Amino acid sequence: MIGLRTQGIRIRRLRLHGDDRDYDVDFRAPDDAPRPLSVLAGAFSTGKTTILEFVDYCLGANDHPRHPEITPKVKSATLEVELSGSPYLIERAVGEPSMFAYVRAGRLDEPGAAPRVRRTLRPAGHPDSLSSLLLSHCKLQGIRLSLDAAREPDDPLSFRDLMWLCFLPNERLDGKDLLFESVPMKHLKLRQVVDLVFDVHDDHTVELGRRIRTVEGELAAARTAYRAAEQLVEDQHIGSRLDLEALEQAAKDELAACAQSLAGLDARARAATAFAADLRERHRDAARAALHAANELRDRETQVQRLTPLRASYADDVSKWTMLAETDRLFETGSGVCASCGAALAAADERCPACRFPVGPIDVSGELRAARTRLAELTRHVEDLEREIPHLRAAASRAQDAESRAAAEVDAATAHAVTPFLAERDAIARRREEAAATLQRAADGLRLVQSLERRANGILQMMDQLDADRDALGNAGAQSRRADRAAVVRRVSERYRSILAEFRYPKLADAYLAEDLTPYVRGEPYTAASSGGRTLIALAWQLAMFETAWESRSSHPGFLLLDSPQKNLGALGDLEDGRTIGRIYAHIEEWLAGRGVGAQIVVADNAPPPTAAADVIVRYSRRPDQPPYGLIDDDF
Repeated sequence: MIGLRTQGIRIRRLRLHGDDRDYDVDFRAPDDAPRPLSVLAGAFSTGKTTILEFVDYCLGANDHPRHPEITPKVKSATLEVELSGSPYLIERAVGEPSMFAYVRAGRLDEPGAAPRVRRTLRPAGHPDSLSSLLLSHCKLQGIRLSLDAAREPDDPLSFRDLMWLCFLPNERLDGKDLLFESVPMKHLKLRQVVDLVFDVHDDHTVELGRRIRTVEGELAAARTAYRAAEQLVEDQHIGSRLDLEALEQAAKDELAACAQSLAGLDARARAATAFAADLRERHRDAARAALHAANELRDRETQVQRLTPLRASYADDVSKWTMLAETDRLFETGSGVCASCGAALAAADERCPACRFPVGPIDVSGELRAARTRLAELTRHVEDLEREIPHLRAAASRAQDAESRAAAEVDAATAHAVTPFLAERDAIARRREEAAATLQRAADGLRLVQSLERRANGILQMMDQLDADRDALGNAGAQSRRADRAAVVRRVSERYRSILAEFRYPKLADAYLAEDLTPYVRGEPYTAASSGGRTLIALAWQLAMFETAWESRSSHPGFLLLDSPQKNLGALGDLEDGRTIGRIYAHIEEWLAGRGVGAQIVVADNAPPPTAAADVIVRYSRRPDQPPYGLIDDDF
């Protein structure tokens, strides 16, 4: 049987992936196990609720938070969870709600992780859906519900239905729809889900038989896949895990030794060639001189290439201004013809009616002189550059020759000292290549062995589950071995009343759960209480369900998310409200340390009491000068 601590689902880490960085939330204790109580603290609008909603999204929710700081920065989300004690990663894209999740065995940042498997979100009852995977670790896979008492069960149970008992969001905390009373079908399904979790639903034996047949089919397929994988591993002749781990460690040691040998070899080579320091300095000087000469030559050649077209343009301008200056000689003033286009002119025209060219003498002598001056200056500059280029080309060639001679001198002087080290370096390089190949071979083999071990563990878990279901089926008819629904409601009701008493609910009297699970206080349904009273009632109802389910080893996943437990309760500054808040945390901590060992609770709260400081995993400030600012800590 699966042990108490490994039953169901536990949340380990959440990572939001951005383009250039990630945003992490760690729910682990120092011993790497999931923390029993994790408190997300800090100012409002810093991302505490967003964390819970992203956890819910990775577990199959339809949508994710779409706050302005989330959408442009987060591209995908990964939730690291424990499924029946084994680590898995659940990944979903962020943006448009994805219709698939990708699941793989392993941990975040773990090298050599298993390949991803795509899991559909809908339909929830599909064997390859994310819901079916999660329900299989709660002993609830393959179950179908009936939303009509006169019909056979036809609605597959979804993990989203089970999340009603695992996540108490802000909007349900103080409202009047705790049990989805406004949606009758949903209200009916919630009651059926509670019955399923406590194993008191009406079609218990039918569901057990269906579940056994489903698990038997999955077990047969898993054994076939395991035998094929085992044969593949045997054909590879890779050896056992111990052999591969020893080979991997030996390869790592050899690589480290090669690195150390190369460092020592380089030090000895530098010491053996220290006498050539002057030659190396001369070579460096010659190389710098050659580079400088080449840069000067390239600069002059580039200038000539760029100025030659400009000079041609200036020469063209001179030709144009000269032609305009000679217009008067070609076309006498008063000839009745436009000097520009040759159109006929009237005696009174000041501009040509065709091209609007001015009529009369044209004085362009100033522009012509300026163009000729610029052309002359540019011509002289280009000619100066062209005269420099041959000398610079020769200088660059001499500098390059000098650098080559200096390099040859260094090689000739150090060859007798360096040559003995070359063979040794080649030998070390060969050792390093062989060690790297061995390391890769060992890593590949370990991945195969780990994959085979994961398949074997999955088969063992299915066998344990199958044995448990068969035992349950055999005992299904014995009322003494199976609590009926009335007894379950009575136990949850007693826990509900006890929790309210611990909270010191004011004027507490006649607190119980009705047959339909509706919570009552003072003989009235919870909807008659004040907003602060409804908050305490909702907390007590959710905790009573969770605690009773966990203690009875039911099919509850084993984790609970609570959002804003102080809603409508005032603040720590109010003496009585502060005491109430402290009692809420004291109850949770005491239960987790006692009968709730192995369970997990995550709380998002603006200002948890000082007594909960040890359980705060992150405290957001909403102040840029006091990190962390918020979940997206680089968006101020």
